[in-house]
Amino acid sequence: MADKLLSRYEELKAQVNFHNYRYHVLDAPVISDLEYDRLLNELKKIEADHADWITPDSPTQRAGAKVSEKFEKVRHPAPILSLANAFGADDARAWFERVKKLDDRVEKAKFVVEPKIDGLSVVLHYRNGMFVQGATRGDGEVGEDITSNLRTVKAIPLKIPVDTKGPKPPSHLVVRGEAFIPIQDFEELNRKLEEAGEKTYLNPRNTAAGSLRQLDPVLTASRPITLLVYQIVHAEGGRVPTSQWEILEYLKSLGFPVSDVPRRFNDLDPAIAYTETFDKGRDALPYEADGMVIKIDDLTLAGDLGFVGKDPRGAIAFKFPAREVTTTLLGIDVEVGRTGVLTPRAALEAVEIGGVVVRNATLHNFDYIQEKDIRIGDRVLVKRAGEVIPYIIGPVVDARSGKEKKYKPPTKCPACGQDVEHIEGEVAWYCVNAACPAQLVRNVEHFVSRGAMDIVGLGIKIVEQLIEAGLVKDVADLFTLKKNQLLDLEGFAEKKAENLLGSIEQAKGQSLNRLIAALGIHGVGEVMAGDLARTYGNLSALSKTTADELQQIEGVGPNIAESIVDWFARPANQKLLKKLKAAGVDPQMQKDEKKKEGAFTGMTFVVTGTLPNFSRDDAKEFIESNGGKVTDSVSKKTSYLVLGENPGSKFDKAKSLGVKIIDEAELKKLAG
Repeated sequence: MADKLLSRYEELKAQVNFHNYRYHVLDAPVISDLEYDRLLNELKKIEADHADWITPDSPTQRAGAKVSEKFEKVRHPAPILSLANAFGADDARAWFERVKKLDDRVEKAKFVVEPKIDGLSVVLHYRNGMFVQGATRGDGEVGEDITSNLRTVKAIPLKIPVDTKGPKPPSHLVVRGEAFIPIQDFEELNRKLEEAGEKTYLNPRNTAAGSLRQLDPVLTASRPITLLVYQIVHAEGGRVPTSQWEILEYLKSLGFPVSDVPRRFNDLDPAIAYTETFDKGRDALPYEADGMVIKIDDLTLAGDLGFVGKDPRGAIAFKFPAREVTTTLLGIDVEVGRTGVLTPRAALEAVEIGGVVVRNATLHNFDYIQEKDIRIGDRVLVKRAGEVIPYIIGPVVDARSGKEKKYKPPTKCPACGQDVEHIEGEVAWYCVNAACPAQLVRNVEHFVSRGAMDIVGLGIKIVEQLIEAGLVKDVADLFTLKKNQLLDLEGFAEKKAENLLGSIEQAKGQSLNRLIAALGIHGVGEVMAGDLARTYGNLSALSKTTADELQQIEGVGPNIAESIVDWFARPANQKLLKKLKAAGVDPQMQKDEKKKEGAFTGMTFVVTGTLPNFSRDDAKEFIESNGGKVTDSVSKKTSYLVLGENPGSKFDKAKSLGVKIIDEAELKKLAG
């Protein structure tokens, strides 16, 4: 048994050393922080029980990683150490109880809570107030000289105090901070790289670390790196505070960037409570943070407590549940939505993220898979933030074995076997078979909705009942339902069945534009449906049109024209139209029928936000009844934007284009 454990110990040492090298030297980790912590904690546990096994090459005997040979070495004036971890309130209280036994002063100690920013730890040297050297943390004793690169970081003061009214700094001052890229800047950087056709980055931490450890400072300068400072490592020729809280204030007075998140507490429990508020609220932080740090405020006391191995006893890192982990991509499944959009979904080797076991994650779309070169069998980085659906960030390319397989999008719908459609210039791939079983529930729900055929009493629960019972296989089957069929369903009595059948019968008289909108043709909304109805007069004529003819209609571009022609060309959809006609659903409209004349004739309106008295449909009906036209998007041709509460981006666009903006009362006044 001992031999087996010793073998495991040697294996763990090798693994942790390897991952330290990947993370700190190459800036290209192949496992997540959570997985690394598990390996390291297992190693520490074995060493706690077998102290005689510990050798100098154990990763617990050093604070960081080997220094890269491409930079000059810098010996730190004091050890730049990491912290022991707490994975919850109980761990934090256990830390407190341990250190309290070593020194009675801990009982009455104050605590400072600071964010544990996920970036690159750097050490900055100042001589007589001038920035003279900057280094990475390295192995905690020796770092890498990256002075030229750090000079490009605008947040770093090149001379202190920045404010001439500030205190005079010590003649030799060494401070420690965390360099990082803010989340918003990182997303913007990736967007620009993607537009330029260049490789994008996986996460802000690796991007910041890799950028600061470039041999070319010009590249570093092009990255939106900043930093926050939180520690004085060394000071000569001047007095500095002996309280962590006062250190933060002092650093701020010298002109260093300091986080506004830290708080000081008189007891541990409120410090823990404050820390826990950031577990779910960390999305509000402008940077990635994998936890908070709880420090004893009295630095003299903290120093007197000493160390456990390389971990100072005076502070603890309160780690948040991991939101990014690596696991294996076992396969890619394809789901079909209501509109026929095919969405790829990752099937993963089960992994825990933030206390939730994840087996599936979104891959966004097929272009995303190609752009990121995600392959089946890859080790992939998975993220889950808050209640957001887990998604694949990208592959860990360096972990590939060569057995991974490239993925090709499907050419057939996985649900109905019909050919799928990919319109050039669009990201989505579609199944346009209206009878596709994967789309059926949502198709029927859309078909009967208020903006379409408006069949009262036919909600999604009843739709699901009808489909599950095999009574509805496409929307045309609604019009052939019988009373006895409904009475066999749970929850249906005579009156309810009669009311529903009455609503369905009434829907046969709906207008052509409503029926066209109800069919769910990609790109055809209510406004477009009205234009098509007035142009063609009936479904038969519309089904025979060409893409060129369609593009003569205002607002119909080549993609929408192709989508309409393709929908009517599908045999399954032609069959659906015949069934509708046989059931008595074949509305006609006089071709080129003119709209009603009125006060709004020749005017185009867009409605945004929630109006006091009108629903969106009421407003549309009111405008059209007065001769106006309602569109979905704001343009220079828009006559008025009708503004309600909580408007969207249409409001901003209308202002930028100089479109007149009115409210509901002014709309009514305008109509006279």
